[in-house]
Amino acid sequence: MSENALKFFAILAMVAVVIVLIRGLKTFFVGGDINSKKKSNKLMQMRIMLQFCAIIILMSLAYIMGK
Repeated sequence: MSENALKFFAILAMVAVVIVLIRGLKTFFVGGDINSKKKSNKLMQMRIMLQFCAIIILMSLAYIMGK
């Protein structure tokens, strides 16, 4: 994979993390019934997975740029 493609995917992953974080926090603070809390938990779990993917992409980019 090229360096430019990794940069694109890194930016895309970070934007996705921010979007899911904002949606999760909004759901969390609005509160409400149990379904709302389950949705908030699912969004936060998704955020953790997206953060993991973003870190893997960033580490790959750092490795490639270091060569």
